[in-house]
Amino acid sequence: MTNPLHAQFYADRAVFERVSVVENVQLARDTYRVRFHCPEMARRILPGQFLMMRLADCDDPLLGRPLALYDTVLDDAGRAIGIDVVYLVMGKMTSCLAHFQRGQQLEVWGPLGNGFAPQDCDHLVMVAGGIGQTPFMALAQEHLGNRTYGDPPRDCQPVVRATLCYGARSADLLAGVADFEAVGLEVRVATDDGSAGHHGLVTEELQLLLAGQAMEERVRIVCCGPEPMMEAVCELAAGFGVPCQISLETPMACGIGICFSCVAKVRDADGEWDYKRTCVEGPVFDAEAIVW
Repeated sequence: MTNPLHAQFYADRAVFERVSVVENVQLARDTYRVRFHCPEMARRILPGQFLMMRLADCDDPLLGRPLALYDTVLDDAGRAIGIDVVYLVMGKMTSCLAHFQRGQQLEVWGPLGNGFAPQDCDHLVMVAGGIGQTPFMALAQEHLGNRTYGDPPRDCQPVVRATLCYGARSADLLAGVADFEAVGLEVRVATDDGSAGHHGLVTEELQLLLAGQAMEERVRIVCCGPEPMMEAVCELAAGFGVPCQISLETPMACGIGICFSCVAKVRDADGEWDYKRTCVEGPVFDAEAIVW
């Protein structure tokens, strides 16, 4: 199911806020979860959408960084009042952010991008590599019937089963596995060095899963992570005849469609390809539309 370019994905619907950090905790090696209070943004955001974030009162780095929604934070009445973002320390901005304490401030604008559209299925399979698990917590919560997202809340038919296939270089880089298991997901882990789960590629774990699926079960795959992994997942999905969507991690400068630095080659309906901006026409695309 293609997410078409639509005015709702443009930044004129986004909120710009200066927010205070509520907590900033380490989940794994070089991986942290930051939480901040932002009721309006939390009420609007959908699974698969992202935020642009920068350090307040700081011009180095000057540009914001795109970070996916991990999940919203609810108050005692069940209202969304905050946002959790999980990030990997890999540059100046995230290195600084890792040292932030409660009360320090960020500048955040969002929600941005199209996110994952609801799609009926029996078995939702999420495939993540590296830090690619971050868009899937909210998506899992929604499809398991635990939570609703959006304003007004959108309808999503609960799935029978949901699985996360999660690959990392080593066990100490796996972030949030307990979080995913706690909401009702089956988690299948693969590590390059064999320190946790399957010793090998996460795509090998996916292939075993798809080979064991019942023929009558409707399966949907969503994927996020390094491009070579996503390309391999797309090939597997096509081979098994399973619909697949991917969330691209293309580097962005503005996040609002102005600079065209995040373009990806995407096929049109007539089979020809054109450049699409990941920030406004993505980051979620149908797998068969991507020109790798």
